[in-house]
Amino acid sequence: MSLTRLVSIFLCLAAVCGYVLWQFSDIQLIEGHIFGTYYKVKVRTTDDLSVLKKQITTRLQEIDREMSIFREDSEISAINRAPAGKEITLSLDMQAVMQTAYEVYRQSEGAFDPALGRLIDLWGFGASNNRSPSDLEITKAMSSSGLDKLRFADDFSALTKTNAQTYINLSAIAKGYAVDAVAEILDKTGCTDYIVEIGGELKAKGLRDDSTPWNIGITSPRADVSDNVMIVSLSNMAVATSGNYRNFYKQDGQILGHTISSHTGRPVKTDVASASVFANSCMLADAYATAIVALGIEAGLQFADRYELKVIIFDHNLQPHFSKAAAFLEGNN
Repeated sequence: MSLTRLVSIFLCLAAVCGYVLWQFSDIQLIEGHIFGTYYKVKVRTTDDLSVLKKQITTRLQEIDREMSIFREDSEISAINRAPAGKEITLSLDMQAVMQTAYEVYRQSEGAFDPALGRLIDLWGFGASNNRSPSDLEITKAMSSSGLDKLRFADDFSALTKTNAQTYINLSAIAKGYAVDAVAEILDKTGCTDYIVEIGGELKAKGLRDDSTPWNIGITSPRADVSDNVMIVSLSNMAVATSGNYRNFYKQDGQILGHTISSHTGRPVKTDVASASVFANSCMLADAYATAIVALGIEAGLQFADRYELKVIIFDHNLQPHFSKAAAFLEGNN
């Protein structure tokens, strides 16, 4: 028998085996679009997915109605329109997100600040398309920006704006919260093996079909490198990655990223190309990743070590920098 024929037989057998394994795989896929991005849920189950998919879709739509700045009827839009001095009762979801946001804001000394909505819009990364703000416009927006312009009830059940122009944008934490919310649905339905992804933020539990942890790739933050810069095995943990490579534009030869400094009112100039944070909560990982991009490599690693965060930072040369708690990941490639 010729070598060519042997190779052909081998390839056919491999294809058949792959098809058979897929047919008998218990891993099923749910996917769709939300928050202007995609979501995917891979879950080990032999049950019909129609009920589970409806639960997940309904939950994501609920969070979108609460936290989307692009919806006039959303809870956050109502907050942003509210006058100063009016106490606003928050939904349970908004309470959870704002409490976590406030804690990370406090820990990072403003490096993470979800109340920079006016500045985010001013630079064209929110609901506005303006991309050339003047110094006067930046100064004016900064006077009404910052989480210190909000007063919260002790249990975060309500907030009051001290400045009517303060504008909240939860884009750096809402996706992580939504990942946790979907994972909670899966847990309540008895699913023990799954991975949830919304726009690059992930949470994994249990194992894959071959009884190994889920493999996730950390995307290269450089446009000229298409491969993942690292593959990490993930089980019973969430990961969120932040980097200006995901949302930026060029102006006068400069790359302007979506991470805005609460101190200057301008896009941060950072030596961090991307920061990936591993935690039990994807919401926390999401917020911390944004804070670390704003802080820079040195201060970001100090911050991570202070709060024992598992963090991988890639610089613009694609060199990895690990926090002390993430040293166990150094063997991955």
